[in-house]
Amino acid sequence: MENNQHRGGTVFKKWFLDNRFSIVLLNVLLFFLIIWVFNKVSFVLNPAWIFFSAILPPLLLAVIQYYIMNPVVDWCERKFKIPRVVTIIVLFLLVVVALIWIINILVPIAQNQINSLIKNWPHIWNDAVNATQNALQDPRLHSFKGSIKGMIDNTQKTLFKSGQSTINATIGNISSAVSIITMVAMTLLTAPFILFFMLKDGHQLRPYITKFAPEKWQPSFSKLLYDINYAVASYVRGQITVAFWVGVMFSLGYILIGLPYGVALAILAGFMNLIPYFGTPLAMIPVIVISIMTSGSMLIKVLIVFAIEQTIESRILSPWVMGNKMEMHPITTILLLIGASAVWGLWGVVFGIPIYAILKIIVSRVYNYYRRESKLFEENAVSSTTGDADHDESE
Repeated sequence: MENNQHRGGTVFKKWFLDNRFSIVLLNVLLFFLIIWVFNKVSFVLNPAWIFFSAILPPLLLAVIQYYIMNPVVDWCERKFKIPRVVTIIVLFLLVVVALIWIINILVPIAQNQINSLIKNWPHIWNDAVNATQNALQDPRLHSFKGSIKGMIDNTQKTLFKSGQSTINATIGNISSAVSIITMVAMTLLTAPFILFFMLKDGHQLRPYITKFAPEKWQPSFSKLLYDINYAVASYVRGQITVAFWVGVMFSLGYILIGLPYGVALAILAGFMNLIPYFGTPLAMIPVIVISIMTSGSMLIKVLIVFAIEQTIESRILSPWVMGNKMEMHPITTILLLIGASAVWGLWGVVFGIPIYAILKIIVSRVYNYYRRESKLFEENAVSSTTGDADHDESE
């Protein structure tokens, strides 16, 4: 009787307690059970989500500025023993001066070009369509005429529907314009205060949070927070730095070749470069159209500028600024952007990579801890279990 109980206990231990597959299934089951429970108590979480949505814009703006300014504050404090408050005030004054310069010098130039581009874009697009249709009259392109014409018609219909839906949505949401303006004003007013205290006391946040962890886990938990902060900071600083210099390079290139609306298109390229891999090619679409409508030589000049910019960005700028700090394969990045954009749209494209980096660090840490503490990954675990079973059978 005792032998049967012992054998039953051994089988249970072998196939459930010490079985990796069973443990994985149980963890997956618990994960989906937690999601189901949260879904059932969504009425409790909705107020929390509304509260988080309200504080997210100023907090996000402050966090981005924090990752840009904090290295300067830390360096001045460490190198020259300058109080953090003094460095923060000087940086704020420099930002105000830079904003005044941008508003007085760059904004009027960009605004004029953007307004002119928006006003003339329908004529530019029609000219491009007419030029393409005239080119299709060539007998050598007769076999491709139907497919190209269909592609142009589909593009026009898509653009028309998108513009119409945007206009309808804008008209339908006029009543919420006041709330949007209020949100923008509150973000601009509160973000500097949040940023000031983040720069002043942000270096004390990690030790403060670490205190809430059990004492034996505090070193590992502190290292986890450091890795997450390092990954997010590297991504934010790298993307903004690369995007800024991409805009500068395109501005210089377009001004040198005399491309119409060059400054506006360069600013667009800088913003679009915040989207890895896809941003710059998307920003080149209006550039290609405008260059074709200008002249054939302008198209060649634009392609040369693009080739030079891509060479500098891929060979010098990105490796120097970004390096391989995110430790993500290009295929992983592309698939992540496609999936995140399909699920969350533009927000998924912007935040998909940093969220993935944070989850990757947390999962890898938890998995390494599990491997270190669990007996399932010991080399002799399987052999010892098998040996016990064989011993039981021999008895």
